[in-house]
Amino acid sequence: MIVVVIIGLLATMAIPAFQRVTKASQDKAVLNNARQLSSAADQYFMESGVSTVVLSDLLGPTSYIKALNSVASESYPGFYTQGVTITISAIAGTRTITYQN
Repeated sequence: MIVVVIIGLLATMAIPAFQRVTKASQDKAVLNNARQLSSAADQYFMESGVSTVVLSDLLGPTSYIKALNSVASESYPGFYTQGVTITISAIAGTRTITYQN
């Protein structure tokens, strides 16, 4: 019985720590995706001479980014404008991250 109580106490301490680590890793992965999107959009702007691009022009097997892997069911903007902050919303259904290039 004492062993069960000790295991319960250890689990009580470990689960919140695991959730914090999971949240931090999701946020870092989403921020990395935002950096890649920003870089791809900047390259597109320089090559084409325009200041706005839709997401579908940046993604694809022959485009700037091969694939955009979602890590927490987040929602990326549909278009990117030069000099405008990128906002990724609904990360794990609750969080939002902004990236300013």
